[in-house]
Amino acid sequence: MTSRMLQPVRVGFVGAMLALAGLALAGCSFEPEEKVWEISGPVFGTEYHINVVLPDDQARLEALAAGIEGELEKVDASMSTWRADSELSQLNQAEDQSEWMPLSAPLYEVLQQADAISELTGGAFDVTIGPVVNLWGFGPKARPEQVPSEQELARLLAVTGYDKLELRGQPPALRAEKPQYIDLSAIAKGYGVDAVARYLDSEGIQAYLVEIGGEVRVNGRKPGGDAWRLAIEEPTSGVRQVNRIVALENQAMATSGDYRNYYESEGRRFSHTIDPVTGRPIQHNLASVTVIAEDCMSADALATGFNVMGFEQAHALATRENIPAYFIIRTENGFETHQTPAFSSYVTQ
Repeated sequence: MTSRMLQPVRVGFVGAMLALAGLALAGCSFEPEEKVWEISGPVFGTEYHINVVLPDDQARLEALAAGIEGELEKVDASMSTWRADSELSQLNQAEDQSEWMPLSAPLYEVLQQADAISELTGGAFDVTIGPVVNLWGFGPKARPEQVPSEQELARLLAVTGYDKLELRGQPPALRAEKPQYIDLSAIAKGYGVDAVARYLDSEGIQAYLVEIGGEVRVNGRKPGGDAWRLAIEEPTSGVRQVNRIVALENQAMATSGDYRNYYESEGRRFSHTIDPVTGRPIQHNLASVTVIAEDCMSADALATGFNVMGFEQAHALATRENIPAYFIIRTENGFETHQTPAFSSYVTQ
């Protein structure tokens, strides 16, 4: 995590969403002591962009940037499957997981929330699906030369499943009767956003926007009193344009879609989102789903689970649970959008 940048905010498309702080700043003049600054850099194979409302104090900004990098490094060292020395990789490499294996508090927190969302979504969200993700070539291993066979999928599905993990809170630990490979890529990025948000809270930063690879959490308001405005992106490969704009204050938002990370083989397109039930990339017409929650970890995991479920099931569940969710469906006539009642109050245009 190097090459960070400290600068007055310059805002553009970021991942699946567009931070629109710059629109409100254009043409406005604030007191010199109140500016929006951007701290940015590489992380988790993507980039982070963090906007903080602060006076023009370079020493403070440098200290915050170093603290942010420290928080992100701790998350990466705990939850990365791309690092052989991470806490999670060490767990995954254990040949015998039947005895209680100690967990750090952050890793336990993520696994506990992952389990809750797995239960809520009926297994559509499942952190043990990592071996199947790897089999399809979307993990740290090389992409396969051919599509996995039915036999390969059946073999892995028989030994995976979130219900095969057992968690203990005091002291934090995990065990599994048969060794599991855990992949937290659909929740750890959101947790990283939350970790940075908690750090900024501890430093007394009252207004900020934290974004990592499209997952966002905001707090407070921008100079002038406006809420942070974010855009949901049109789910079109190779083109970036706004589909809907929402205004948030003290919330998080995450989007999951099939239009960025995929590959083509034998004339077919394979999404990186794997259905834990079938072991295959999703094939339905739900192009993207956006979820708003109190924390980004939950929004991240829920968006993935809803994306796996497809529109009908996910919309029904989100409506019943009063979860703010926005769905973009691919049709023969273009995109069609739907939102839950809880989402409506956040839409600005």
